[in-house]
Amino acid sequence: MGQPTLVFDDDCGFCTWWAEYVDGRTDVRIVGFSDLTPELYERLPDEYESCSHFVTETGVHSCGASIERALTDSGLVDPLDEVVGFARNFEEYERLRERGYRWAANNRDLLGRVVSTTPPVRRESGDS
Repeated sequence: MGQPTLVFDDDCGFCTWWAEYVDGRTDVRIVGFSDLTPELYERLPDEYESCSHFVTETGVHSCGASIERALTDSGLVDPLDEVVGFARNFEEYERLRERGYRWAANNRDLLGRVVSTTPPVRRESGDS
């Protein structure tokens, strides 16, 4: 598995929008829960459907860490590397990052009213 991979809920419009945003701007591979290969499935935590995951050769980063790594490792937001590097010096950073992720995950329906894409599992044949 050489290419970093973002694993996401492909039955969520907001999640699909986010994954396609990353996909269109980086070399990160995106894979929905419904398209997991056996090898990728084996690397994910038991309750993988509770959040997104960023899978690299060296590890699996879940929930808020998955979004952080998708942004920083892909170079999508270059200045973010420095900000995140600095923020990691503070004990509260991880808690705040995960709290922000959980808020977004719990409000996907609300966020989906602003940015959303028809999820792959809900697309009819020929839709994109």
